[in-house]
Amino acid sequence: MTQDLGGRRPHVIEKGLMWLFAVVLGIMALIFVGAGGYLAALGGSLYYVVAGLLFLGAAILLGMGRRTGAWLFALALAISVVWALWEVGFDGWALMPRLMIPVAFGIWLLLPWSQHALSGRLGLASKVPAGGLGLLVAGTVVSVGLGAGLYAVNAPNLPTDPRFQTGFGTFPEPNGATPAGQTGADWPYFGGDQGGQKFSPLDQITLDNVQNLEVAWSVDVGRIPANNSTPLKIGDAIYMCNQFSQVFALDAATGAERWMYDASEGHGGTCRGVAFHAEPGLTSECAERVIAGTGTAKLVAVNAATGQLCPDFGTGGMVDLSAGMADHEGMLIDGYYKITSAPTYVRGKVVVGGWITDGQYWGEPSGVIRAFDAVTGELSWAWDMGRPSQTGVPPEGEFYTTSTPNNWAPASADEQLGLVYLPLGNPGGVDFFGGQRREFDEEFGSSVVALDAETGRLRWSFQTKHHDLWDHDVASPPTLLDLPDATGTMRQALIQPTKAGEIFVLDRTTGEPIFPVTETPMPQSGAVPEERPSPTQPLSNSLPSFRNADLTEADMWGVSPFDQLYCRIQFKQARYEGTNTLPGLTPSIQTPSTFGSINWGGVSVDPTRGVMLVNSNRFASYVELLTREEADAKGATPQGEWGDPREVGGLVAQANVPYAAEPYFWLTALNVPCIDPPYGYISAVDLNSGKLLWTHPFGSSKGSGALGISVPWEFPMGTPTHGGSMITASGIGFISAAKDSILRAYDLATGEVVWQYELPAAGGTPISYTLDGEQYIAIVAGGQGAIQSRFSTKVVAFKLPG
Repeated sequence: MTQDLGGRRPHVIEKGLMWLFAVVLGIMALIFVGAGGYLAALGGSLYYVVAGLLFLGAAILLGMGRRTGAWLFALALAISVVWALWEVGFDGWALMPRLMIPVAFGIWLLLPWSQHALSGRLGLASKVPAGGLGLLVAGTVVSVGLGAGLYAVNAPNLPTDPRFQTGFGTFPEPNGATPAGQTGADWPYFGGDQGGQKFSPLDQITLDNVQNLEVAWSVDVGRIPANNSTPLKIGDAIYMCNQFSQVFALDAATGAERWMYDASEGHGGTCRGVAFHAEPGLTSECAERVIAGTGTAKLVAVNAATGQLCPDFGTGGMVDLSAGMADHEGMLIDGYYKITSAPTYVRGKVVVGGWITDGQYWGEPSGVIRAFDAVTGELSWAWDMGRPSQTGVPPEGEFYTTSTPNNWAPASADEQLGLVYLPLGNPGGVDFFGGQRREFDEEFGSSVVALDAETGRLRWSFQTKHHDLWDHDVASPPTLLDLPDATGTMRQALIQPTKAGEIFVLDRTTGEPIFPVTETPMPQSGAVPEERPSPTQPLSNSLPSFRNADLTEADMWGVSPFDQLYCRIQFKQARYEGTNTLPGLTPSIQTPSTFGSINWGGVSVDPTRGVMLVNSNRFASYVELLTREEADAKGATPQGEWGDPREVGGLVAQANVPYAAEPYFWLTALNVPCIDPPYGYISAVDLNSGKLLWTHPFGSSKGSGALGISVPWEFPMGTPTHGGSMITASGIGFISAAKDSILRAYDLATGEVVWQYELPAAGGTPISYTLDGEQYIAIVAGGQGAIQSRFSTKVVAFKLPG
């Protein structure tokens, strides 16, 4: 590439290195030509064939020691630069697999030992000022300029990100609304208040002093694996649970364990939180109690002071939730039904749904919603959507309706209206085929429902996705706040985020949309013959949507050009028509993924300004249905007792319907996503105007890497996110839900990170409280298995220096 250096004869080692380099380059070139030819035959990019042939020619010439091989490589590199910039502009993460290896190879060829191994001259170089160096500089400038110009021309044709569909607004002034009654001294409910605002009216920690936060205490609670619990703080105690159905009380000032009650009976499961109830006038030792659900389908009440079971609750402190529960054969397989989220307290009752094992068989246990007296544990009511007139325990020999949509996610309540709001999933047992669904399944699947807290009767329901075939159950708790309408009159609103990435704003008294909802035509091809897909889906286009832009081949990624090429081939092999591409017997790409855009962490709001903080995901699933014969050949059978819940993210049997399913997160062979970063965002939205305030990639590269090898560098990237945020009255949003395990404090007005601290593992939702006049921020840093973060047993609290 530069001129021959004085006729010096190459050393044998230099020649050997060049020969080895030529072999490696040749292998890469052959892969490009072979796999790239297949990609081109599928209708994909021609780049790999063109570049592969040039690299192959360069490899042959370099193996012969010819300097023209280096110049031919330079031509291929220049074409690579133009192509890469044309596709993705100056996005560093997207450029990495396209250019990292070719540029590294080019640098190798410029090194002295490489130049010494080559002979011959390029006549063109002598005609350019500064010779070969001038030709390289000119070629670089032209390549970069041409690529950038082509990108600028192409950019308007790229799919638009619906985050920006309503434009940007300015940070709003207070709108006259007030927080939902909490003082900030305690954190008495899963979401801070019954309406799940995740807002603290405390303002001791400010934008001016937040950088001074320090660890107040850090303690180990329970044991690994991940713990997603959001703790409560009442008085001078913190109450929480873990993945082993153990309930804990900690000293809120020191973190010291006061008691632990083991409700596991040998089996655990996800526990996102507990409920607290203080009964006025009750003189028994359980006047204050902690109520928790377990992995063995029990509801337990323990004395908040001692951790001992409350004898007046149920039978000796426990309610057996398996009563009335069975599958289509009258059996209840152990582990198929469990409580994973905090019971919801409202009007003296605790309301529970439950998690039903995904994807195993049609006819799994019911998704019934039940309320129990918080003191006695007696059943107050049951809402069985298949038999809504029966509000008690089914008669002997009968059971709650099987395979109905279930409520595994956290719920919210309005004490004044006497309503409990529950997000629902898909009809139990079968997510990716709906030919067998019943009328009530179609009405309530992937909906949010409002039930009368006194009677359990349905007040209203709103469906976020019709005939859901993508496992886009409603995972986020509804968030309640008041918003002004055009006349300034406050409306009682409910915010329902979804795995599909939509944000629905509803009147919480009626369920009617406050922001318009548009029924939008959706893809109709590719489904199996027995399917009946919905022709439209509801989109909330008057607010930012977090369903993300539709994918193109240029969005494919990998840590090298080889796994990126693999993902490009998979993209062209699959069916993809954008959001809501139907699953079928050929591979399809699903966006958002089965994990969803917004999961159980939900959103937080500043109710005084109407500002919402959202952490969302951006990655895809690769989905294919299997005939029963294909499923049998792969050994797809329903889980037995105490099956591994992690298995529902892969091959699922879906027995008793015609098709099994393989819904995998779309990863390369090196265990990195097949689409380019960012994989997570954090955004602020003005709920008064519906406009986006700011949005940034959320999470850094730290802790991520191929083949499970984590990198130590903290580069902005945007990682998968799982967990929630919390806002304080001083205008700070706290969150540690990214894979990098960093607790960050954001300026709610600007999106600037004003403080951060690396936790032992990713956290759940932070809480805030006061004790002895000092404001604390506390978080369970247990890790998140769904985003492959590390695990720990730590609970950490922060405060300002004394």
